[in-house]
Amino acid sequence: METYDFFVAGRWRNRTAIEEIVSKLRRAGFSVFCFLENDYTDVLIDLGLDERAMEAENTEKLPQEHPLIRAIFQKDLEGQKTCKHFLLVFPAGLAAHMEAGISYGLGKKCYAIGAPDKTETLYSIFEKIYPDIDHFIEEFRN
Repeated sequence: METYDFFVAGRWRNRTAIEEIVSKLRRAGFSVFCFLENDYTDVLIDLGLDERAMEAENTEKLPQEHPLIRAIFQKDLEGQKTCKHFLLVFPAGLAAHMEAGISYGLGKKCYAIGAPDKTETLYSIFEKIYPDIDHFIEEFRN
């Protein structure tokens, strides 16, 4: 089972910012698991679906027990288990916040990038919330 330095989580609709963060982490020499890169081709084929099924507005309409939802959950959970650290990218949705809690519960060090909408007591699970990826990488390396 492959291990990663970071599990990067965030909102699907914020994928451009997430992709930039993942790219910068990799250029800095870190290995990264990111939900945006998961391949569900086999699941989609088995279910008779195409790539459009993976768009947030489509998955949000599926029932909780749908096989695609279960496959996404399983793949993300495995990624969390195999990562050393968790990195949340703001703005983030409910699922990403739940993933932060799971990672914290698994004993992972948790960090966040960006500005949260408001103060939350449970954001205390983060070692630190960084303004941007450059500050994070610089400080994390030291």
